[in-house]
Amino acid sequence: MAVKSIAHKKSITRGSRGLARQGWVTGVMMVLPYTIFFLLFSLFPILYGLRVSFYDWSLLGDKEFIGFLNYTTLLQDEEFRNNLLHTVLFTIVSVPLICGIGLLLAVLIHGIRRGQAFFRAAVFMPYVLSVSVISSIWVIFLQPYSGLFNQILRTLGLINSEIFWLSEPLLAWASIIMSTIWWTVGFVFVLFLAGLQDIPASFYEAGQIEGANRWQTFWHITFPSLSRITILVVVLQTIASFKIFGQSKLITGGGPAGATKTVVFSIYENGFQTFQMGYASAIAFVLMIVILVISVLQTLVLRKFES
Repeated sequence: MAVKSIAHKKSITRGSRGLARQGWVTGVMMVLPYTIFFLLFSLFPILYGLRVSFYDWSLLGDKEFIGFLNYTTLLQDEEFRNNLLHTVLFTIVSVPLICGIGLLLAVLIHGIRRGQAFFRAAVFMPYVLSVSVISSIWVIFLQPYSGLFNQILRTLGLINSEIFWLSEPLLAWASIIMSTIWWTVGFVFVLFLAGLQDIPASFYEAGQIEGANRWQTFWHITFPSLSRITILVVVLQTIASFKIFGQSKLITGGGPAGATKTVVFSIYENGFQTFQMGYASAIAFVLMIVILVISVLQTLVLRKFES
């Protein structure tokens, strides 16, 4: 009996090892396609771009190793500092607006009983369009004399003369921010709406028993329950705002007088107009570091408030 027991235990051990090995192989096979794509199309280009940033690398000339010269030049480049300032200011203004409007729309539409599907689709629809389509729509909207935006304001009696939205720096940035909100708020809206649907109904029932009004219910139940979603939304939207390029390029062309150029605009100009690939790569890595630092700080601060 003892011999049979030992043999049975060995058989179980071999079976467990076989299942573990099979599970390990299955896991590797499932992640292998993504790993290959990540190495080929993400990690390798990043490392190659880092190498390029240490060269005087022109598509029209020779490649010369210059060490950190691109980075030291970058720190002294006034145009880059201005573009970085434009990007930071755009992020500071746009992120709270997009997140706040997305949350407001999610709360309002979540409370609708009839036609909710229509409103969800209407809010999310612009997000599926490309930046070129969005920019073309808003350029038409913002035209003086014939633009729909000025006509609406004139009909409402808010203006008496034409507003040249794309000819003044502040108005040009306002145009970019409005188009960005209209385009991207649907993504934020969907995330917040999903978070609202996950809040247990018992929380609200307890609030009603305690006599909480709508504002108290939102501030003490809804908003705290969305803390994790809020952290995710703010970080993702900050990263997206720092990478703004399409709206600036297609709506204002970086104007007037370079007032709406951003960091990615600098990468585009240096990489694809003057063909200074080394300098453009250095700008890209500085932008990556800035985004990484700000994202980490945002996450730490928001989690501190969450706790």
